[in-house]
Amino acid sequence: MLTAFLVLGVLGLIIGVGLAAASKIFYVYVDPLVLAIDDVLPGANCGGCGMPGCSANAEAIAAGKASPSSCVAGGEELAAAIAAIMGVSVAATEPDIAKPGCYYGVKDAATKFVYEGIQDCRAAAMINGGMKECTVGCLGLGSCVKACPFGALEMGEDGLPRVIAEKCTGCGTCERVCPKGIINMSSVTRRIIKEYTTNDCTTPCQRACPAGINIRGYVGAIAEEKFEDAVLIIKERNPFPAVIGRICPHPCETECRRNLVDESVAINYCKRFAADFEMQSGKRLLPYKAPETGKRVAVAGGGIQGLTAAFFLARLGHAPTVLEATDTLGGLLRTAIPEYRLSQKVFDWEIEGILEMGVEAQMNTALGRDASVAELLAEGYDAVLAAPGGWDGRLSRPEDKEPKQVLPNTNLLIDVAKDAGSVTWGESAIFVGGGAAVVDIAAQTKAKEKTLVLRGAADDALIAKAKEKGVKLVQNSAVTRLFGQDAELKQVEIMDLTSNEKQVASCSNLILGSGRAPEMVFIRKPAESDGTESPAVPAEGPLEWIGAPPYKKPKDDFTPGLLAPADPVSDYSAAVEAIGAGRRAAASVHMIMNGEDAFLPENVVTPSVYVQDVFMLDAVPPIPREIMPLQKTGTDKAPELEKGYPKEQAVTEASRCLQCGLICYQKGKRAA
Repeated sequence: MLTAFLVLGVLGLIIGVGLAAASKIFYVYVDPLVLAIDDVLPGANCGGCGMPGCSANAEAIAAGKASPSSCVAGGEELAAAIAAIMGVSVAATEPDIAKPGCYYGVKDAATKFVYEGIQDCRAAAMINGGMKECTVGCLGLGSCVKACPFGALEMGEDGLPRVIAEKCTGCGTCERVCPKGIINMSSVTRRIIKEYTTNDCTTPCQRACPAGINIRGYVGAIAEEKFEDAVLIIKERNPFPAVIGRICPHPCETECRRNLVDESVAINYCKRFAADFEMQSGKRLLPYKAPETGKRVAVAGGGIQGLTAAFFLARLGHAPTVLEATDTLGGLLRTAIPEYRLSQKVFDWEIEGILEMGVEAQMNTALGRDASVAELLAEGYDAVLAAPGGWDGRLSRPEDKEPKQVLPNTNLLIDVAKDAGSVTWGESAIFVGGGAAVVDIAAQTKAKEKTLVLRGAADDALIAKAKEKGVKLVQNSAVTRLFGQDAELKQVEIMDLTSNEKQVASCSNLILGSGRAPEMVFIRKPAESDGTESPAVPAEGPLEWIGAPPYKKPKDDFTPGLLAPADPVSDYSAAVEAIGAGRRAAASVHMIMNGEDAFLPENVVTPSVYVQDVFMLDAVPPIPREIMPLQKTGTDKAPELEKGYPKEQAVTEASRCLQCGLICYQKGKRAA
C-alpha cells in the first residue's frame, strides 16, 4: 500500500512539473483589452461583423481594424460601452443597408446557360460567366439569401433578391457572398462618393451623363406618375434639375437605345417636367443627409461648381460656407444665359434650395483678396475648397480682370507673361506646362531658380533652349501636392509619371500654363502620430497646410496632378460638367479630411472602357417623340421660349423609356 502511494505521489509530482513547464512553454498571452471587449459583446457569433465570431471581432476592435460599432447584433449602447473601454468616443454614423444592383432576373434573360452542379452563385459564376449572358447580372441562386444571418433578404418573383429594410442591419454578409457585386452596401455617403465601375449595371444614358444621374430611375418614376420620387432621384446627383432641364446639351439622349428604333427619349424635357412640378407645388423636396460630423468647410466660389460642392458637402454631414466674390450667387450663368432660355426666378429657386440644405453664403468675399487659405484654416475651417471658376467667369467680373492670387503664391502664366514685374518672386519658381515660350518667360523672372515641369518628354531643341536660359527641366512629371506655412507656399510634391516616385521640391512661386486656377482642397497638416491615436492638428506654432487637387473626371487618361488631360484648362464646356466636378470635389474633401487619398477606382467606367451593350432591339414598336410646346416671348408673364411638358405629355414621353439594364431592356410597352 505504501509503495502504491509513493508511486502515485511520484507520478503526481512528475505530472505537476510537466504541466507547469507546459504552461510556460505554451502560454498564450491574452490582451486584457481584448478580454474586456469580448466580455461586453453579446456572444451571438452571428458573423454579421464579418469576423468568425465575437472573440475575433474583439481582437479586431482592439487592434483598430474594426470600429466599436462593428457589432451589428448590438446597438448604440454597446458601441458606447466598447468605446468607453478603449477610451475613445463614437461619432454619429448613418446606417448602411443592402441594395441590389440588377434590374432583370434570370427568367427574363434573353440568353441562358444550363448549369448543373452546386446550387450556389459562387460556383455558378465559375462556369461560362454564370447562368446568363450578362456577366454583371444576378445569377439568381439565392446564395445571399441563405447567407444573411438576419433573414433580411428574400428572392422575389423576378428571380432577384429583395431587401427587407426593417430587418437589414448593414452587416455586409450578402455583399461578401455575392460573386458578381450585385448586392452592395448603400448609404447617403456611399452614394455620393460612388463612381460607376464595370461591376455596375449601368445604362448607356447614365454613362454619358457628366453628372452621373440615374436617368432610368427618374424617367421610370415619371412614367408611373411618382413625380416626387423623380425629383429626389435627380437630386441624388444634380441639385439644379430645373436649370439643367433648360440648358443641358443632353449627351445622354445621343446614347439612348431608342435611337436604334426611332428617336431618343426626351430625357432632358422629362427632367424639366419633374423640376417644374416641384416648383409649382411650392413644396421643396430635399434629399437625405448624413449625420452631422461637426466639420466646417469653406468653399471659395459661388458658381455652379462651388454651389454643387457645398450642396453635397452638406449632404455628407459637414457644414459648408460658400465665399462668393460678388454680391450674387450663380457665377457665369447669371450673365451668360438669356432670360428666354433660363429664367432668373428659376435659378434663384434652385439656389434657395441649396441654402436650405444647410449651406451658408458669405458674399463679397474673394479668396486671395478678402481671405486667404491660411486665414480660413486658422479661423477653424477643417478644409478649404477652391473652386474659383474659369477664364470666362473672370472676364464677366470687371473687378477680377486684374490678376490676383487665388491660391497661395500661385499665378497663371498669361498674367506673368503680361506683367512679370507685378509678381513678388522668391528663391524658386516652378512652371507647370508649356514649351519654348514658357522657357523665355521663366528666364525673364527674378526668381533665382527656375524649373519647368512637363507631363511629357522635351525635344532636343527645348532641352538646349532651357539649358541656355538657365531653366531646369523636369520631364514626364506632374505637380501633385502643395505644402505651405501661413500665407506662403514653401514646397511642391512632384511625381514621376513613369515610376510613380515622388519627391518634394522647394517652391516659392508656382506658375500654371492654363487659363484658370485649378480646383484645390486645403487642410491643415496633421501632427505626427505616436501610434496610439489618430494624428491631431497642432495647436501652436506656424500654421502648416497641404493642398491637393480633387480626383479627376473618369476620362481616358488617369494621370494625376495639376493640368492633367482630364482637367479643364479654361472652363467647363457645360453647366452639367461643372455639377459633376462639384460632386467629385465634395467627395474629395470628405476623403481628404478623413485622412484618405482622393482617387478613382481602377475599374471605373470611362469612354474608352468596353462594356457589354445592346446593338439591336427586338419587339420594340416605334413610338413618336413628344414635341416640346413653345410660347410667344417678349412678355413679363412668359419670358421663356419653351413651355415645358404638361403632365400628360411627360408621362407619355417617359413611358417610351425602355428601362434598360446593362444588356437588358423592357421589350413590351408599359404605356402607349
